[in-house]
Amino acid sequence: MPDPRLLAALCGALLCASGLRAASECSVPLGMESGDIADSQISASSVYVGFMGLQRWGPELARLHRTGIVNAWTASNYDKNPWIQVNLLRKTWVSGVVTQGASRVGTHEYLKAFKVAYSLDGHTFTFIQDTEKSGDKVFVGNVDNNGLKLNLFKSPVETQYVRLFPVLCQWACTLRFELLGCELNGCSEPLGLKDHAIPDKQITASSTYKTWGLQAFGWYPFYARLDNQGKFNAWTAATNNASEWLQVDLGSQREVTGVITQGARDFGSIQYVASYKVAYSNDGRTWTEVKDSRTGKSKIFPGNLDNNSHKKNVFETPVLARLVRILPVAWHNRITLRLELLGC
Repeated sequence: MPDPRLLAALCGALLCASGLRAASECSVPLGMESGDIADSQISASSVYVGFMGLQRWGPELARLHRTGIVNAWTASNYDKNPWIQVNLLRKTWVSGVVTQGASRVGTHEYLKAFKVAYSLDGHTFTFIQDTEKSGDKVFVGNVDNNGLKLNLFKSPVETQYVRLFPVLCQWACTLRFELLGCELNGCSEPLGLKDHAIPDKQITASSTYKTWGLQAFGWYPFYARLDNQGKFNAWTAATNNASEWLQVDLGSQREVTGVITQGARDFGSIQYVASYKVAYSNDGRTWTEVKDSRTGKSKIFPGNLDNNSHKKNVFETPVLARLVRILPVAWHNRITLRLELLGC
């Protein structure tokens, strides 16, 4: 299902009853707002640089609901054919886009109209077509700088790259946005760590680090929930070695398609898992590690680069499992994790 905040912000009763709910099987936010889509995956034809060169309105800022003084992408005033692009890193179903403008130096700026193009290789792009008229579809954009505008495609497109092309801009071509869609197998829902649908007792680990050796200052496995807040808000292993693990019991066999990881901070020390393996089981005795189809060996997934950003990894082939273990391979300072499992 779409993010509840998007539903609340975007839906009048009629829209939710018809359009959005009808498309809800493939309208999950793909990661612009959450940070699952990394800065390096977002590019643009140009960037506006203002205030004596000190303000750079870069494409990596074009995230829905982003706050701050410089909080969106703005194209250069000299760019006659601007665009902003997201590389999803893999083939994905994309079913729509949510756009938002921003306020820059007191001016309200946004896209009044735009086109969307998509590509599998990043070189040859196809514009979404208007099924009622011949030619490229021109989507209706925003009417102010802060409201949200939802546009769902007639049918999802299978793509890796998505480009938005401003057609008509208010003051300047300024944009924050989110892409909607789903994995190709349509199975990419959060499985219950962040929202506590998975209870604490079903999250276990090989060991637990305790700051200053105090029980009250333990970084217990049940803290390992994506975006968990508080002083103790993640799992940290007692030792830094590759025999440590974090385990989630899903309660029953589920189809698991991916993982989102996040680090944390302990008294100013930035800690995270830089790479890891994933193992799964149905009985807790026999474990299988997720394999790399190219080498046949256990897949080593790239992890985080800091303590707070999300890193999403999708399996090449979904696995059926009740128990999932994260096996750290490399880390920064201490083995520390917050996470969410994806699947259905």
